[in-house]
Amino acid sequence: RSINCLDRSHLKTIYKASSLSAAEQKLTDFATKWQEKYPVVVESWRTNWLRLTRFFEYPPAIRRVVYTTNTVEGFHRQIRVVTKTKGAFPTDNALLKVLYLAQQRISQTWTMPLPNWALTVQQLTILFGDRVRPHLHV
Repeated sequence: RSINCLDRSHLKTIYKASSLSAAEQKLTDFATKWQEKYPVVVESWRTNWLRLTRFFEYPPAIRRVVYTTNTVEGFHRQIRVVTKTKGAFPTDNALLKVLYLAQQRISQTWTMPLPNWALTVQQLTILFGDRVRPHLHV
C-alpha cells in the first residue's frame, strides 16, 4: 500500500524536526497515529533510525538539501531518459562518458539556485572544505 499525500506530511514532520530528540518524538507521534495502517513503514523507520537521522549531525541548511529531493529526482529522471534510450553500453567507460555528457547538458539548464544556497555552500565548505573548494566556481 502506498502512502498518500496526507500521510507523507506526517512523515515530513519527522525529518524536518529541529533536533534529533524532536524527531524521535515526531516518530512516536507518527507511530501512534499510523501503526495500524502502515506497520511496515513504522517498523522500517524504527529499524533504520540511526541511518535515517544521521543528517541531524549537520546544520539546518545542509539538512534541507539532504531531505529536499526534487532536484535529485529531476536529475535522476533526466539521466534515466538518456540511459534508457541507449539500450546497452559496450563498456563501463562508454556509460561514464554518456553520464558525464548528460550531466554537463543538465547542469546548463539549472538557472535557479536552491533556497539559501549561499549559506548551505558556506556550511559545506566549513565541514568538507577540501572536498568542496575544487568544485566552487567563484
